[in-house]
Amino acid sequence: MAILSYLTIVGLIVALVMHNQNKTELGAYHLRQSLGLIITAIAVGIVFLIVGMIPIVNLILIILAPLVGVGFLVLFVLGLVSAVKGEQKPLPLVGASYQSWLANAFV
Repeated sequence: MAILSYLTIVGLIVALVMHNQNKTELGAYHLRQSLGLIITAIAVGIVFLIVGMIPIVNLILIILAPLVGVGFLVLFVLGLVSAVKGEQKPLPLVGASYQSWLANAFV
């Protein structure tokens, strides 16, 4: 479940269904991390789309967007590696926040 939660939104949904049948602390932890990361990525994407309509800012986003995308990819890989190892290690910068914001999710 922990590993599946990092493999696209479909993987997150499958992991959620599996978790509801067999709840584990490790699964819940990584479901919260993955869900928080996906929500953040979608929110950042929406902000970039809206702000990107401003001509001058659009030029900055052309450079910034790929860097932010690579940053999200790195966070997903770090989460996946943590899940593969069976660790409950929070993602850098945002993981602790996800655990507190989504504390009641997947219990």
